[in-house]
Amino acid sequence: MLDLKTLRSDPDAVVHAMERRGDQNALALIPQILAADAERRRLIGEVEALKAERNVASKAIGEAKSSGQDAGPQIEAMQAVAAKIKELDTPLGEIERTIRSAMLQIPNIPDERVPPGEEGQGRTIAEWGTPRKDQVPPHWEIGASHGYTDGMASAYPGGRPPAIDLERGAKIAGAGFPLLVGGGARLSRALVQFMLDLHVREHGYLEILPPFLVSRESMTATGHIPKFEEDAYRTDPDDLFLVPTAEVPLTNLHRDEILEAVDLPLAYVSHTPCFRREAGAAGKDTRGLLRVHQFDKVELVRVCRAEDTVEQHELLTRHAERVLELLELPYRRVLLPLGDLGFANAITYDLEIWAPGVGGWLEISSCSSYTDFQARRGNIRYRPAPGESPQFVHTLNGSALALARLLVVVLEHGYREGGGVELPEILHPYLGFERLGPIA
Repeated sequence: MLDLKTLRSDPDAVVHAMERRGDQNALALIPQILAADAERRRLIGEVEALKAERNVASKAIGEAKSSGQDAGPQIEAMQAVAAKIKELDTPLGEIERTIRSAMLQIPNIPDERVPPGEEGQGRTIAEWGTPRKDQVPPHWEIGASHGYTDGMASAYPGGRPPAIDLERGAKIAGAGFPLLVGGGARLSRALVQFMLDLHVREHGYLEILPPFLVSRESMTATGHIPKFEEDAYRTDPDDLFLVPTAEVPLTNLHRDEILEAVDLPLAYVSHTPCFRREAGAAGKDTRGLLRVHQFDKVELVRVCRAEDTVEQHELLTRHAERVLELLELPYRRVLLPLGDLGFANAITYDLEIWAPGVGGWLEISSCSSYTDFQARRGNIRYRPAPGESPQFVHTLNGSALALARLLVVVLEHGYREGGGVELPEILHPYLGFERLGPIA
């Protein structure tokens, strides 16, 4: 959430930021917020004047009683003032709720480094590895025709089970809920364990296993509500949400807390299933594992001081890139343009990996700085020094990495015609095998 004081003192700067984003809803809301804020301050001024008047009346009552005089007129005057104050509480409360509701719909101010452009027009700023360019079957064919079961052929109908069984997954829960079997399930588990070990042992993150259900307050703090509520799975009557990403519980670890500067930066990593209805993406990239409603993800969250944000953003992004380098998967880093920037994001690097079977670059991670946007919504602050006033922290997060599309590229990149699927060497100790073989 933006700072209301900033909007009040420099509305032109906020308008310029929303014009850069092309957010017409925000541009329409800004004058409404300013008008409501002016009315709120007028009401507050009236309430303060009445409170001063009440204090005068209270003092007069005390003086009258101490001198043995009748304090009835002063008591009546004070009661009348108190009634006026109470009368103003209702419109004041309503206007404050109106302002907060509108402010929750204003996106973050983009970093000046974010270039203009729409989705797909990001600026490639780094590349690693050589993308495979020969013809490869898509992962849904590879996953259905390859597998590994440690010789337990009888454990699945028809012989050795496939790594991916999309038909049975759809039978269980519907389209977008893939079923990983045997070697596919082992591969998913190995990737998760490898990434957690890397981030904890080498990158210094603290591992967290959070709840997989979060409150409306938690979703609001990270900016997922109200903007993206239709994309979330919600429980009724509890009004809880299945986590769309571990960013939500990890960022909310310190909601309504004041941290100490000496403890910053904080670095958390978590593996969770993630649930997204993808209501706004119907019919887009729906084959195989490209766009699913449930997937596993390893998420990184960092909390820091404002002056450290740029450095922390680069560090977090490098941690995600290191996963891809160790897996020997070619990737590129893309600076997202204004038209593709997330609602709460100030600046985002997407990491994209080449999927030869699909024939395109797939986003595997978004590494973002949110400045103090989420911290204001969640009231997360730190004290710069003993006795100093608290300030809002800055939050950052990124996938390191998301499993569904990572499985896509591991299968397609490792496919060898007639020779199975060669799996990244660094995973062999986690897997206990080196490849997935064709199934008869």
